Amino acid sequence: MLAKRIIPCLDIKDGQTVKGINFLGLKDVGDPVELGRRYAEQGADELVYLDISATAEGRRTFTGLVSRIAARIDIPFTVGGGIASVDDAGRLLDAGADKITVNSAAVADPSLIDAVAAKYGSQFVTVAIDARRIDGRWRRLPDRELFAWAEEACRRGAGEILFTSMDHDGTRNGYPCDTFAQLSLLPVPVIASGGAGSVQHIADALTLGRADAALAASIFHYGEIPIPVLKRELRARNIPVRL
Repeated sequence: MLAKRIIPCLDIKDGQTVKGINFLGLKDVGDPVELGRRYAEQGADELVYLDISATAEGRRTFTGLVSRIAARIDIPFTVGGGIASVDDAGRLLDAGADKITVNSAAVADPSLIDAVAAKYGSQFVTVAIDARRIDGRWRRLPDRELFAWAEEACRRGAGEILFTSMDHDGTRNGYPCDTFAQLSLLPVPVIASGGAGSVQHIADALTLGRADAALAASIFHYGEIPIPVLKRELRARNIPVRL
């Protein structure tokens, strides 16, 4: 069985790591390069950096940051946020990122997934999906149903799906494991995101949810569950992780 991955996520705004609840109330939680280096030393399998800056200047700052991350960190890292073209993806991959993730731009123009995968390979393309449960169904607003969109993304060349429950993000109340169990039927790895607050939550996502990886932010940024402790606890529960 392949080892399950533990992936700290760092949201970046204007060059700094920030965190909030349901993407609101953002607080500065540290330097992204130093945080990433610390997580790598602690045993993180990968990192995800998401640029949430709203300005062109913020985007330029992020590209420079990616170069600095690549120079200091020796584990794979994925970057996303504002990638709307093959050129955008290429700029970040050239700066040193191992993978890119696309979200809103791919919803607006699904052929973006095809184009990036055709040029760089599916292994470089993660499609991120943020969704809420509305009237009993998971929706990626304005008009995408979660499972249908995830299947289409795979057909178009996504090498991985990163699903974040916007209902759970930052709440630390657990992941929607039943939803991840359904997504696990996809032909590509699935990363669980949104809601980690305890070792049990992560263990559930990797077992009940059958996710290939668990992504979290708050519990790592605030030192609530150190990565070495988390991995030892998971191994004690017979969940395959790299120590």
